[in-house]
Formats: sequence, C-alpha cells, structure tokens
Amino acid sequence: MLNIDLHCHSNVSDGVLSPADVVARAAANGVDALALTDHDDVAGIAAARAAADAAGMTLIPGVEISVSWGGQTVHIVGVGIEPAHPGLAAGLHGIRLGRIERAQRMAADLARSGIHGAYDGAFGYAANKQMVGRTHFARWLVAQGHAPDMRTTFKRYLTRGNPGYVEHEWTSLENAVGWIRASGGMAVIAHPGRYAFNARELHLLLDAFRALGGVGIEVISGSHHPSEYGKFADLARAFGLKASRGADFHAPDEGSDIGCLPALPHYCQPVWQGWPELTTHLSLSMA
Repeated sequence: MLNIDLHCHSNVSDGVLSPADVVARAAANGVDALALTDHDDVAGIAAARAAADAAGMTLIPGVEISVSWGGQTVHIVGVGIEPAHPGLAAGLHGIRLGRIERAQRMAADLARSGIHGAYDGAFGYAANKQMVGRTHFARWLVAQGHAPDMRTTFKRYLTRGNPGYVEHEWTSLENAVGWIRASGGMAVIAHPGRYAFNARELHLLLDAFRALGGVGIEVISGSHHPSEYGKFADLARAFGLKASRGADFHAPDEGSDIGCLPALPHYCQPVWQGWPELTTHLSLSMA
C-alpha cells in the first residue's frame, strides 16, 4: 500500500513551510506520493517537484480553487494538472486579484469590532503577498491574544456571523472544474464535511459537480472527524465518484500532519487508481 496524500499547502498560499520543506516533511513521514495543492496558485510546484525528485518521492502537481456555490465558499482540488496551462493560469490570476481587496474588507470589519491593525498583521504572516487569507488573519489573532489557538479563532472570528467575515464572490464551479479538466487534471471536492449544507444541498452539489466532469471527493481528510469517513465513502459510491485522501496540512502545529491519516475504506475507488506515475513508483519500491 502506498502512502498517498493529495492535499497540502506551502507558504505559497497559507501554509508556513516552503514547498521544499513540505516535501521533506512528507518524506520523513513515509509519504510515497504527494500533491501540493496551494490555494489559487501553482508557483510552488517547480520547487516541490525538484525536492520530491531528490527524495525519491512522486510529486503530483495540484491546486485548490476557491468557488462560490449555493451561497457558500467551496474548495475544488485539482490533481494531476499542467501548472503552465494558459486557461488555468489566467483563471487563477483572476482569483488572486480579488484576494487583496477581500483582505482589506476583512480587516475593516475586525476594526469595527475593536481589533485594529489586522491587515498589516495578516500581511506579515503571508510569504506570498498576493495570497493574504483567513489563515494569515487567524495566526495574527492568536499571536495578539484574541484566541488561544487556530480552531478557537475560527469559531470567534472570520466565519459567517462573526467579526472579520465578509461576503466574497469567487469563481464558479463550472469555471474551476473546466480549468482543471482543460489542464489535464482531475477535479475533487475538498473536505465536503466542512460545508454547512444540509443533505439535499450537498446532494445537489455532488450532482452539479459530477455533471460538469468532476470525478472525486475527499473521503479521508484532516478536516473531517473520523466518524464522517464512512458517510463520505458512502456518498462517493452512491454518486459514482472516486475517493481521495489528504491531510489538508498547513503547519506542523495546526491540524493533521502529512501522510498520517488512515487509508481509504476498502470499498472506495481511489482517485489515483491507474495513475502511471504511481505504478512506476510501486514497481521501484518493490524492486
């Protein structure tokens, strides 16, 4: 069994480690194949690929695209993409342009609640200054003593109904899946357990996603409680979708670590089934 993790972040988006250090951590954890899936940016893939080649690991180029659907933000992971594809690159550039404006509105909302200096504070936590996001604000809020940890921060701030949350229109589900497919990748719904959809809304999302050419959902995710694994495995099977596994790693002291989650349930069809680069890796590991 290969240890495959198809969801992690570097400091190109809202992780804290460089792409090379993410790969080094994955290698130390026994990961055989890793997808770097930074939010709305693929700038870290070249460095991650070089580090993976040196470590004897398979690097799967990926991205996590922010989508507005059903009145909520949904994340679509693309794996096996061609990072330089013109359509994908143009689409991601457009999304990044809106991030700075959103960050400024988030800071203004926090200021109205008496928390000042949040934009400059969050900006200081972002290695990629085009990618200031909620996680950077959350780290600053923890450092300033407004909450004891990241989980509590998101309960008190930055989420719907709380200070720092602002409505923002991301790209469409159709665009995200289309860009991923055009670049040769496979589209996967990230951490479906995180969205505040009821059963009917979630089923509508899965139907719409599949109709557009989406192929998978994350079943084993660092953002899921273990009690949810079976639910999403069953949904994958019911909707004819493949299953993915990813820690959604951001930092060593935040959430799940790379490659440390349980395997997919035996009855799931893995999204990576039949990938030639994994067949090669398995052959080499058994030689």
